[in-house]
Amino acid sequence: MITENLSRPAGTHSDRVRTALCWVVVAPGAVWAAVRLAGVERGPLVQALAFTPYVAAWSLLPLLLALGLRRRWPAVVAAVTAVALVAVVAPRALGSAQPAAAGPTLRVLTANLLAGSADAAALVDLVRAHRVDVLAVQEFTPGAQAELDRLGLDRLLPHRQLNPQVGTPGSGLYARWPISDGGVRQLRGGWGFTQAHGTVAVPGGPAVRVESAHPAAPYAVDQVGYWRDDLAAQPPATPDGPLGILAGDFNATLDHAPLRALLATGYVDAADAAGAGLRGTWGPYDGDPIPPVTIDHVLVDRRIAVRAVEVHPLARTDHRPVLATLTLP
Repeated sequence: MITENLSRPAGTHSDRVRTALCWVVVAPGAVWAAVRLAGVERGPLVQALAFTPYVAAWSLLPLLLALGLRRRWPAVVAAVTAVALVAVVAPRALGSAQPAAAGPTLRVLTANLLAGSADAAALVDLVRAHRVDVLAVQEFTPGAQAELDRLGLDRLLPHRQLNPQVGTPGSGLYARWPISDGGVRQLRGGWGFTQAHGTVAVPGGPAVRVESAHPAAPYAVDQVGYWRDDLAAQPPATPDGPLGILAGDFNATLDHAPLRALLATGYVDAADAAGAGLRGTWGPYDGDPIPPVTIDHVLVDRRIAVRAVEVHPLARTDHRPVLATLTLP
């Protein structure tokens, strides 16, 4: 009897420790899922949310721990968390049905040149090898323009709407076919990134308005407001009007609410549609120990069919070019 009485508190204490341990491990994922599903990321959560695919994979570990320790309620919460996160992430690797488009093929490539330092020869080789029709570039400089033309880009894609600038604000749009109604969008009242745009006349198909997108990066808490404003300033899709494509460095993933709001106007993320939505486009390519995340996108009008999306290496930049092969209606 005395032995039983002495051992009982120890068992109760052990149970409490196990339960507390489970909640400590389960709670962060549950909060993460709630923020992601509600679209209420603020402050440093904006940066953190870019890594949601990794958290979705990790979310299975708290569930296994709670099941192993036989903690019922932590296991329930962990299961709901894992299902919610996997449900929003997994479809990016599966692809989706495409509209019955039967028009001409259009190959669109976007590349952030890291203040003009990217390997220009490799980029021109990409354009040549994959028969790119439209190239959107960000962080485009006068030096990059001169080097690209020296390497023959002016012969591959002779039509252009360019705004080269020293540093990171510059933008450019190159095309195989004539560009009309060209211009440059200036973000944040004249001191943010610029976005070159124009309407490309595709032979045998409808004209397509293309813009080289580059919203602000939320690299610090005091930049999040600019990031949100720049994403809100992107041209919405026109489902009942001309076709539109936004291609560039959006500094946002599909887990960020402002990008999802832009998609809701009538765009489709090409990589998501093609089952390539989990391929990282920015990360450790400049030496920083950051897991790759997908912030470079080709957003296309929902009437355009996505046939394939590829992410290619490019030296001397921290981004990876994204190539989308499309079929116009």
